[in-house]
Parts: sequence; C-alpha cells; structure tokens
Amino acid sequence: MAVRGLVSYWLLPVFSALVWLGTLLGMLLYWIVDTNHRHYPWMDPNASIAYISHIGAGKLKPLFIAGSCVTVVTLDLAFFAERWLRHRGRLVPNQSAGEKALVWLSIVWAIAGAAGLILLSVFDVAHHPRMHNGFLLLFIGGYVLSAVFTCWEYQRLGIKNREHRILRSSFWIKLTFILVELVLAVVFASTNFTKNRNVAAVFEWIVAFVFTFYVLSYIVDLRPAVHTRRASARFDKPGDVEMGKTPDGQAVVDGVNGHGVTPERTVNGRAGHF
Repeated sequence: MAVRGLVSYWLLPVFSALVWLGTLLGMLLYWIVDTNHRHYPWMDPNASIAYISHIGAGKLKPLFIAGSCVTVVTLDLAFFAERWLRHRGRLVPNQSAGEKALVWLSIVWAIAGAAGLILLSVFDVAHHPRMHNGFLLLFIGGYVLSAVFTCWEYQRLGIKNREHRILRSSFWIKLTFILVELVLAVVFASTNFTKNRNVAAVFEWIVAFVFTFYVLSYIVDLRPAVHTRRASARFDKPGDVEMGKTPDGQAVVDGVNGHGVTPERTVNGRAGHF
C-alpha cells in the first residue's frame, strides 16, 4: 500500500519539471563549459550571453526539441488527470458548469502553450526567426492564460469549500506565478525590443527557470488524490447526495454513508486537511 501511495498522478508534474530543468541546465552548462561561451553566428554582434534559443538552434537542437516535447506533454497530461480526478470525486469536485468551463479553458490554453514550445524548438531562431518569436509568444501567453483560468477555477472552488485550505494555497501559488512571469516577460520583451540583448537573455533564462516552479505547483493539486483511492474516502460529487448515494454506491442517511462516516471527512480523518 505504501508503494502504491508513491506511484500516483502527482508524479506527472514532478517528471515534467525534472525534464525541463535538466534540459535547461544541460544547454546552459554545455554553452558555458563545452563551448566556452561561444558567440553563435545568429546572435547579435554585440551580445555576449546566449539566449536559450541560440543554443537550441545549434548542436543541441535535438535535446531542445525532445526536452520541450516531454515537458509539455507530461504537464498537459497532469491537467487532464486533475480534471478526471475531480470528476471521479478523488479531488474536491467542480460544482457548476462555470467551473468546468474554466477547467477546459485552462486545458485549451495549456495545449496552445505546449504547441508554442514544441514549435519554437523546431523552428529555430537561426532559420525561422519570425516564426520562432511568434511561437515564443504563444508558449508564454498560452501558459499564463491557462494559469489565469486555473486561478479563477480555484477561487470559485475555494469560496464554496473554505474548509479545504489546499485550494486557497494553490490559488495563491499560481497567482504569484502569473504576476512574476508577467513582470519578467515585460522586462524581457522591452529589453529585447531596445536591443539590450544581454539583459534580455538573462531574463529569458529566468522566465524559463521560473516555469519549472509553476510545473511543480501541480504537485499540490494532485497529491491529495493519494488519500482517496478507496471509494469510501472520496468526495461527494454534485448529485450524489440528491440521489441518495455516495460515490461508492452506499446509501446516504442524514448525510452519513453506509460506512458510518461522511465521505469528505475520510481524508486523513479530518475535513479540509490532506
């Protein structure tokens, strides 16, 4: 049982973050150690710090493409897993059509962001600069908008389920990511536009590393599902109580299921604590 508890959906964002971090560190260390701060032909003549895309357009392009693909595919799978777990009552379920719409909007924009990262790694800055910059905007914008809709969903869930403090924590973590990434992206765009290439390159690396922490934030959302493997420990889904059933099919009498406990209070034995 202990082994089963370790193998769960929360490993998706862990794996995604590790792959992304490994890709970034591999490219950065290669440029610093192996090439001794090489000045690529596609860099600005006055620039001395390489952008991620500069390194990714050279010998390490296969690593950049593979790392980008694995990162966003596993991250987007985490989005789908969260939706499925809420639907199954293994996480606090969505209670309205509006909340479900926000979930799907966050997934759609996450897919758009994923497409942006994959395509910018394929259409490199050396051969397709305009397309590359457009896909970079899609990548950043897609995941920022996805985080906005996720925050909106969690804000609504948190209001209706104030006892579940994990929702509020996740909301603030993702809101912080949105604000930080927006500030960093504005600085990156403005310094790049004014041709302060070295400053822009530094901020591009910072934006990329901060994205790692955003990916890891989904551990907070998916980890509670470890405690709701048993049907008797799951949350009531909308309509279960009205139909007189709990998720495991037990009859409900005055809000208590056939096991003698209220389903939402079976998570670690306390409501609101995972």
